[in-house]
Amino acid sequence: MEDQKTPLNLPLSEAITISAQAIGEVMSGRSLTEVLDQLDAHERPIIQSLSFNALRKWVRSQELIKQFIPKAPPPEVAHLLSVAIALFLQDGADGKGYASHTIVDQAVRACGEYDKTVYAKGLVNAVLRKVSIATQPSEYPPDPILMFVPPWWRANLKRNYSKQWQSILFAQAKRAPLILRVNQKQYSREQYQSLLDDAGIASSPIESLAGFALPSALLIPNPVPVSDLPGFYGGAVSVQDSGAQLAASLLMPNPSDLILDACSAPGGKTAHLLELADCQMLALEIDETRIGKINGNLDRLRLRSEKVKVLRGDASKFSWWDSVLFEKILLDAPCSASGIVARHPDIPFLRRQSDIAALQKKQREILTQAWQMLKPEGLLLYVTCSVFPEEGEDQAVWFAQQHANALRLDAPGQLLPTEVNDGFYYALFKKNGR
Repeated sequence: MEDQKTPLNLPLSEAITISAQAIGEVMSGRSLTEVLDQLDAHERPIIQSLSFNALRKWVRSQELIKQFIPKAPPPEVAHLLSVAIALFLQDGADGKGYASHTIVDQAVRACGEYDKTVYAKGLVNAVLRKVSIATQPSEYPPDPILMFVPPWWRANLKRNYSKQWQSILFAQAKRAPLILRVNQKQYSREQYQSLLDDAGIASSPIESLAGFALPSALLIPNPVPVSDLPGFYGGAVSVQDSGAQLAASLLMPNPSDLILDACSAPGGKTAHLLELADCQMLALEIDETRIGKINGNLDRLRLRSEKVKVLRGDASKFSWWDSVLFEKILLDAPCSASGIVARHPDIPFLRRQSDIAALQKKQREILTQAWQMLKPEGLLLYVTCSVFPEEGEDQAVWFAQQHANALRLDAPGQLLPTEVNDGFYYALFKKNGR
């Protein structure tokens, strides 16, 4: 989790070096989450903070590098400069954490800590001194910096959201808010707010989203590490975006239900369903390495029981299924993740235009298979964390056309990113007959 009070558990110069290398991994096509998972626990908070900041400020940092170094520097130097320049560009919401001379000094030291950049100490020193002047508030106001997205991504947003595309990118260029889901098996929202008050942590309820109630959602305006949250390790609360919290409420679980969470990792929605009802649950996940995260969430939240099963399997295939029909199916389908860029700013650097058609195909395969596993009168909730209609409304329309027994019920449809939610798509179907 990213938060405002990131502790500096290693020298800033070393953190800049590692963050620059992490940026290099992203540019080569590797997920930043995967890179961060390989770091030691004491390294991750500051490396994540610096790397996220560099990716959010990418457009402006590249402009400044080009302004002061007409000939493009080698990637290792460019990535180090990007991390350092982003520290100059923090606005009031992010909180400027370092004095200009500290940023310059530590970035120059960072050059000396990596053999591929040691030769560039003089260049980095000169460029950052110029940047420190160019980014003074009088010359560079602290407005939101437009998020980097590739041209095809921007064209998609412009085509589908002609009046909102810029606000989408501005919202995603900002640090994502810290939003909690109170475990109602342990506390009501009001009871947990009292615990937060006692701990000196301000909070405010998010009552609803898109006209649907959110009884468990809390916004923490001044984010803190999860270790500071009362009862976190005992399962009192989870970190979950308010948009994601709609899923369990829309499915309305009952204790008698057998529910399939078809693409369940990391398990947040699985856990939320179990917090609302002691139902039978099958959490399915194709990636064996991510199954551990589901189990970890269930253990922390004390939701383990003989009624809950976590299984490895491909939701687009039948091979794992025992032919028992489900009352309800949550299909949080694999997608571009274009709606959660504020939390994962590496996503625009990793996606390719060709990914969308491949993801569409996979989503349709899973939808088709899941529908056959659903009981008559059962509910299927289709969810993506995308803002592209190709993965949202287009898929819902296609599915309804392909299945005459699919009755579409009230659901939020497309949610665009705002200050209190990521971008999600929701479509809810009831199975009329076989």
